[in-house]
This record gives sequence, structure tokens and C-alpha cells, in this order.
Amino acid sequence: MIKIQNITKSYQSLKVLKGIDLEVKKAEIVCLVGASGAGKSTLLHIMGTLDKPDTGTVFINGENVSLLNDKKLSAFRNRHIGFVFQFHHLLPEFTAIENVALPAMIAGNSRKQALEKAKNILGILNLSDRLEHKPSQLSGGEQQRVAVARALVNKPSVVFADEPSGNLDSQNAQELHALFMSLRNQLQQTFVIVTHNESFASMADRSIFMKDGLLHV
Repeated sequence: MIKIQNITKSYQSLKVLKGIDLEVKKAEIVCLVGASGAGKSTLLHIMGTLDKPDTGTVFINGENVSLLNDKKLSAFRNRHIGFVFQFHHLLPEFTAIENVALPAMIAGNSRKQALEKAKNILGILNLSDRLEHKPSQLSGGEQQRVAVARALVNKPSVVFADEPSGNLDSQNAQELHALFMSLRNQLQQTFVIVTHNESFASMADRSIFMKDGLLHV
């Protein structure tokens, strides 16, 4: 599903990533763990095509995304990649179903098609009774589930998540972690997740420790 080779990244004189190689299989849940500043989020952003490495290649579904221009990369990202961040980044003026439908409309679906897809995925996430609620009317856990639905609406090859439960209380965090496991089982969804949550990391198929810009498997 994902293969990265010799990824390096520096910001001025600071070497953040020092030659990373990693492969992720389809329907695998991989957690990246390590201290703050180890390079986890930088690696996640490069794998997710939000940032470019100084050297190295990123393959997703056999496609060398390092070679794509900005326009093709945006289209590839919309079709194949979902993102969940620590803060949900929902648009406050839109309802839950409208927030989830947006990526589908950007992908070229009609409004009707996009809303139908959004309704279906929100149903899987047990949010059918919250479709017309705006983010301010939802709990923190519900807002994050809407963000997960938005990441899934285009049936991406992989979902990248950066501290997805970092802003949730322990119960909502546990529910979100269980949801990821369920989605992997139901939809054969692949996840790469940066987390400080040790219990979640222990539930993953693989937990990879990052230190000083290198992976320690």
C-alpha cells in the first residue's frame, strides 16, 4: 500500500528526518510513537503528500507521488488519502452531513451523490441522528467522528491521523480507537497514526518508535 525510501528532511540546519524506509500493508494499522520533536508529524505529512522530502521517494498504491505536479497531487490526495488531525477542523457554518460531503463534491460528485455518501458513512459511525447538527451542537467526540467520516467519504486507500485522540477525554479517546479498529475490519481501511496514547499504540498491528529522525522497529 505504502512504500517510502530514504526520506530525509531538514529545516535550515536542523535535520528532522535522517533516512527513513518504511512499508505499510493494506488494512494495516501502524502507529508512530516517540517523544515530541522526534519527527513523527513531519514524516506523516510527507507520507500524506502535504509536505515534500528533501530526498527519497513515496509510493502509494504503486504510484510514485514524488513525481506528481501540484495539480495531479491534489487530485491524487482527494481520491486516495484521508486525514484526521488533533483538532477536527470542521466548518462551523455547515452541518455534519455538509462537512462530510465536501470532499466528495470536490472529487466531482453531484451534491445529491455527495450527501448520500456522507449519510452512509455517518450512519456507519453511529451519527445518523446528528446529520443536520452544526459542529457547535456536537460533543467533542462527535465532532471528531464527523472528521473521521469526512476522511473516509471518498473511500481513500489510506487514512493518516495526527494525534487524533489528543484533544479528547479518555472515554472518547477509547471510543475513537475502537472505531479505527472497527473500520479496519469492516472496510479494510489502512491507517497510519501518530499518537502519544500508549494503550492505543499497543492495540495497533505495529507500533514503530521514532527517535532523533530515525525509526526503531
